[in-house]
Amino acid sequence: MNQIRETFTKSERLCSRKAIAGLFEDGNSFFSYPFQVVWMISNSDIPFPAQVAISVSKRGFKLAVTRNLIRRRIKEVYRKNKQILYDALNTEGKKIIFIIIFKAKSVPDFSFVEKSMKELLSTFAAALKEPCAKC
Repeated sequence: MNQIRETFTKSERLCSRKAIAGLFEDGNSFFSYPFQVVWMISNSDIPFPAQVAISVSKRGFKLAVTRNLIRRRIKEVYRKNKQILYDALNTEGKKIIFIIIFKAKSVPDFSFVEKSMKELLSTFAAALKEPCAKC
């Protein structure tokens, strides 16, 4: 009985300003409504298969309370479903860094975020298996 722990630790979060700047300069991007994902394969030695940052636009949501609500929902859904992506990364032997940018104009409910995130992670996992010209 091997139970996988669904955690989202500090070392799984992308915090480095240098890495984030490099991500926007040299990273690949795709859109899966309501998320835009900017990603690249990591050259540094990171302890987990992926490091992620989550962003919600201040232009779209003026109140910090609203931005934090959306960010918390996205983090929770990612925490619960990240194993989809981790399995694909472990089979490919890759480590990535990426940022999830929320692009919708209204506050989503939890079930919508969950459905969208599952779709995003499965699309992302499939895209990692294909050979990439930039990678």
